[in-house]
Amino acid sequence: MEKHALIVGATGIAGSNLAEHLLAQGGWKISGLSRSESPVRGVETLKCDLTEAQSVSRALEGVSPTHVFITAWSRQATEDENCKVNGGIVRNVLDALRGRGVRHVALVTGTKHYLGPFESYAKVAPETPFREEQARLPNQNFYYVQEDEIFSAAAREKFTWSVHRPHTLIGYAVGNAMNMAATLGIYASICKETGMAFSFPGSPEQWQAATDVTDARILAKQLAWAATTPAAADLAFNIVNGDVFRWKWLWPRIAAYFDIEAAPYSGTPEPLEGKMADAAPIWDGLVVKHHLKQNPLSRVASFWHTDADLGRQVETFNDMARSRKLGFLDYQDTTESFTDAFDRLRADRIIP
Repeated sequence: MEKHALIVGATGIAGSNLAEHLLAQGGWKISGLSRSESPVRGVETLKCDLTEAQSVSRALEGVSPTHVFITAWSRQATEDENCKVNGGIVRNVLDALRGRGVRHVALVTGTKHYLGPFESYAKVAPETPFREEQARLPNQNFYYVQEDEIFSAAAREKFTWSVHRPHTLIGYAVGNAMNMAATLGIYASICKETGMAFSFPGSPEQWQAATDVTDARILAKQLAWAATTPAAADLAFNIVNGDVFRWKWLWPRIAAYFDIEAAPYSGTPEPLEGKMADAAPIWDGLVVKHHLKQNPLSRVASFWHTDADLGRQVETFNDMARSRKLGFLDYQDTTESFTDAFDRLRADRIIP
């Protein structure tokens, strides 16, 4: 029986990489639920506003997926609004699919499960490495609301579920709200063009501490694995590359890729959102000079999110024992996560 995947948020970094992976596996029909057309050839795009129940219901009329992958979220001004809107996205999709024979629902959340929402992000030193069985934090958190929507629907519809918690997602995407690879590639390109020092923008703790990241391709592999492995049913999984690094080690390697020098670390944060506040005209000039695709700086870089990740004052890394014990053994080299993303961004004329 052919498997039919519905990817909610198919144009994002997680959704588009998942679509590419499932297509490469074969045996999957793929529908993508999003505002805009999927960039991946072979994906049937179902356009809608995920925050509007009627819009989602119309888009899914007559659609009966076997597997649902929820990779979308919408950033709001407060965590209370995040809970309402993002919990609503999950509820809208699963309500529209009532009685249609869904077999498995996978939800992508993230490390904020352990660190708390942006309003109270990493304010208290967490216990590391993060393990899936750790109790929820007392804070309001839209990830918890999304999970609860899935648990409720699973009890009603009798499907299995999985929750996937990546750390910082690294990979190819354009117009994504949380794309560190594109952000650092653009920062390095602007530094190279202007002579600005390519200095690490984050905290001393992040410069020194052990950390990890998640390649969007390994997230896609785990999503597909959990959705089709009975032993993985009804569990939450951390998902990271499998190596641990320090930014003081990685930063010079990113600089070398762009043929620039890594500046000595100043010892204090230098947030990119402030440093790049007036960089739009410089970027526009680079687009013209190097014949790049006409993307405004605000579309291809997410300085605020990179600042949030690199500005943490606590150590953050993840344990992968749960999925390893069940047979998920994939590994991804972190340096190559960045350089592969840079290569593809260059090949598609997104960065110079």
